Amino acid sequence: MKKNSTSVRSFVALALVASLSAPLFADEATMPEHTLTGNLGLFSSYRFRGIDQTFGKPALQGGFDYSHASGIYLGNWNSNVSSGAGYPEGNLEMDFYGGYKFTAGDFGFDIGALYYYYPGSKYSGAALNGKYPGKTADGTVSNGEIYVGASWKFLSLKYSYAVTDYFSIPETDGTSYLDLAANYDLGDGWGVNAHVGHLFMKDLRYTNADGSTDNGSYTDWKLGVTKDLSGWVLGAAYIGTDAQGKCANGEFYCFSNSLGSNGVQNGSKTKDAGRGTAVLSVSRTF
Repeated sequence: MKKNSTSVRSFVALALVASLSAPLFADEATMPEHTLTGNLGLFSSYRFRGIDQTFGKPALQGGFDYSHASGIYLGNWNSNVSSGAGYPEGNLEMDFYGGYKFTAGDFGFDIGALYYYYPGSKYSGAALNGKYPGKTADGTVSNGEIYVGASWKFLSLKYSYAVTDYFSIPETDGTSYLDLAANYDLGDGWGVNAHVGHLFMKDLRYTNADGSTDNGSYTDWKLGVTKDLSGWVLGAAYIGTDAQGKCANGEFYCFSNSLGSNGVQNGSKTKDAGRGTAVLSVSRTF
């Protein structure tokens, strides 16, 4: 009788341990070591750091992301662009990135590198920087950056630093960008987002038509709303900047719909690339 009682107690204890342990093992089992996702989106306009990249025309964007359970990640992202946005003879942007993410409580941290590449684009003897008139841009347009980021709940802060000439503009390595963003879940598939950023352009001088100069630095901002419909995310946002882009004065951020390899805008139309605009989008991650 005593032996049977002991066996029953042992069985009950074992069952309790198993029941307590099962959720833990189940959670571990649902955390894959390797994760691969893709993304696709259609946008009414492509704005990079507030500046128009498609001359107000729609952009089809997409890419993929690989992540490891250790926090290491790699990815690629692509979009059509207008040559007039600084990519002579080019119409495609390809981004390649990788880094390491980790968390500590409600805090998240991210460190990585990003390379922007524009296949088919080509500068040839383009004098893009008045501060260094003897330096010219030649070859395919590109830009390499390293970055560090931190997040807390729905807030995030990211600092990016160019380790190459900033989008091939001579002697502008060291240009940096600070990005403060918020993404808040309202529930029922609704979300709101906001962003403010500042570009600290290094060692650029551009002379406007009236003789005034611009160093290329500016602040940009965004306010938007999203709605998730069975995995498809609809978005609407207003994006603006204080970048100098008045075409009547030939300012730095006045773009045409085409750019020559010598760095001279040669399109039939021009527009202020930093002027505020609404952007509509539909996207999906799969």
